[in-house]
Amino acid sequence: MTGDTHTLDAAELTGRVALVTGAGQGIGEAVARTLAARGARVAALDRDPVRLKALEAELGPAVLVAHVADVTDSAAVEAAVERAERELGPLDILVNVAGVLRPAPVVDLTDEDWAATFAVNTGGVFHTSRAVARRMVDRRSGCVVTVGSNAAGVPRTHMAAYAASKAAATMFTKCLGLELAASGVRCNVVSPGSTDTAMQRQLWTDDPDASRRRVVDGDPDSYRVGIPLGRLAEPRDIAEAVAFLVSDRARHITMHDLYVDGGATLRA
Repeated sequence: MTGDTHTLDAAELTGRVALVTGAGQGIGEAVARTLAARGARVAALDRDPVRLKALEAELGPAVLVAHVADVTDSAAVEAAVERAERELGPLDILVNVAGVLRPAPVVDLTDEDWAATFAVNTGGVFHTSRAVARRMVDRRSGCVVTVGSNAAGVPRTHMAAYAASKAAATMFTKCLGLELAASGVRCNVVSPGSTDTAMQRQLWTDDPDASRRRVVDGDPDSYRVGIPLGRLAEPRDIAEAVAFLVSDRARHITMHDLYVDGGATLRA
C-alpha cells in the first residue's frame, strides 16, 4: 500500500478549538460532547444559561467553556467569538447548530414566526460564520459545518418557514465555502432527518411510541415516505458526521451537503 493512511484516532482533534452553537441540548450538545471527546477544547454557545452551565460543570472548564449568547444578536456573537479566542485560543472549528422550529400551515403562519425562524436558522448562521471566517481567513485554515436539514431539499407540510430557512443556510454555507476555499478554509453542511430531540418531539401529537412509529413507517397524509433504515437518528449520529467533516480525514471535502437521514429523502 502506498500513500498516507488515515485511521480513527480518539484524540484526533487534540490542540484544536471549536465553537458550537445551540450547545445546550439536542444535536448541539451531542456535537459539543463528541468534539470534546476527540480532544478539542469547546466554546459552547447557547442562550439557555442553565443547560449550558450544567454541561460546563459536567465536562469541566478545561474541556468546555459556556458562552451565553443569542445568535440573532450580531454584537453578542462577535463578543462571544472574541472571548472564545482570548480564553481558549484561535478557533479552528465552527459548528452552527442553533435552530428553532415553529410549524404551521403557510396560510396560518404569522409574520413573527417567519421572522423568528429566519433570525435564528439563517441569520444566526450568518452572524457566527462571518465573525469566525474573518479570523480563519487571516490564518488560512479552519472548518465550518452548518447543521441544516433534509427538509431544505424536500418539501414538508407545515414546515415551510423551517425548510426555507434551512435551505438558505445551506446555500449560504456553500457560497462561503467557495469564497474561502483559496484560504484553505473548508465549509460543509450536515443535513439530518428526523432525530430524537426535543424539537422532533414537539411535532408528535399522540403517545411517543405511536408517533415514533409513524415517523419511521411514513405518513401518506403528510407525503412522508418514512425512514428506510427503520429507526430515528440519535443526536450522536449527527455529531459523528460533524466530527468526520471537521477532521483531517475530510481534508479534501468542502461545499458538501451530507444527508444523515437513514435514507428518508431517497436523496431526492
